[in-house]
Amino acid sequence: MKRILGLKIDVDTHEGMKKGVPRLLESLAALEVKGTFYLSMGPDASGLAILQLLKNPRFLKKMLKSNAPALYGIKTALYGTLLPSPFIALSFPDLVRRIMAEGHEVEFHAWDHRRWQDGLSRRSEGWIEDWFHKGLNAFRAVTGREAASFGAPAWLVDDRVLRIAGRRGFKYLSCTRARAPFLHEMIGVPEIPSDLPCFEELGIRAAGEEIISCLKGGGIHVLPVHAEVEGGAWNQPFLDLMGTIRGMDCEVRTLGEISTDLAPQGLPRRKYELALLPGRAAPCAV
Repeated sequence: MKRILGLKIDVDTHEGMKKGVPRLLESLAALEVKGTFYLSMGPDASGLAILQLLKNPRFLKKMLKSNAPALYGIKTALYGTLLPSPFIALSFPDLVRRIMAEGHEVEFHAWDHRRWQDGLSRRSEGWIEDWFHKGLNAFRAVTGREAASFGAPAWLVDDRVLRIAGRRGFKYLSCTRARAPFLHEMIGVPEIPSDLPCFEELGIRAAGEEIISCLKGGGIHVLPVHAEVEGGAWNQPFLDLMGTIRGMDCEVRTLGEISTDLAPQGLPRRKYELALLPGRAAPCAV
């Protein structure tokens, strides 16, 4: 029974890029595995999340449950409000090159993660086009190549996003939480979804148990990792989990490697929908 695990590592904040990414690179080197880093390129406006604390009780509950101050830090909570928004990956071009030099895949996650996550439905199609234009230009400037994949912030998309993404020529997307790869019905592009839970959604123990249980059943699975979390205060639980996974005869791959082995003609065509998953503060694409 073949077990394949893709590591999808999202970098959402300046601190996650500065401190979390180097720590994850050391961890992955020790584990002798490769992952796919989805980078946020532009401003870190994480401080705007204060508005969600006022509007969304689920968001407050999630922040308290995950001990967000310890995970993300005080400075991150002030960026975009009391502190100016520093660029994320654009601030660390040498670190981006290090990720690639160490054999990991680098793909496009966001220009402005917070404003997409909190207000995509209120944005115009022109705003979304401009967001992709800025983000992909920045990605090209730092990496020296075009992005082959897009992983939407907070797994949040709509039909406008897919239309624009379909015109950008991505080889595959990773924008949803679903059980298995599929083709986006609207644009025919392969989707490699995250099917396993995040630590901060269910808690370390419960998430770990579910992840191991899913992997025991075989097949292709994708674990969503966050530089601020598994590269920060919860690095040791991540190492412990990955050590267990490595002992299960599980092959760890980048998402690009998984996409290369997929036969698009054999994938089902599906239409996403939005749903609220356990431990999340807002609906995401499933």
